[in-house]
Amino acid sequence: MGWMYVLFAAVTEMIGVTGLKMYSQKKAIMSGLLYLGGFAGSFAFLYLSFHHLQISVAYSVWVGIGTAGAVMLNMVFFGESRNIRRILSVLLIIIGAVGLKALS
Repeated sequence: MGWMYVLFAAVTEMIGVTGLKMYSQKKAIMSGLLYLGGFAGSFAFLYLSFHHLQISVAYSVWVGIGTAGAVMLNMVFFGESRNIRRILSVLLIIIGAVGLKALS
């Protein structure tokens, strides 16, 4: 169950990052709710994961998945650069997160 909480935390963090990007472009209630709700949900799920997993591993995996997801979302929806070095860097982040999960 702890890994599901980490996954939910990472997904809601990506929602929060998307809301933050939208809110920075145009101050609207919906984007503000996505921003605040996404990050609130993310921290709540991360906190729940700490009851089942080592804090260092859960936090590191959460950061890795959230960072990789946020970069990919920004590439797809907000037109950020898609050069090969950025994509390889995201793959390295994912490999590191998977490695931490596999070894814990």
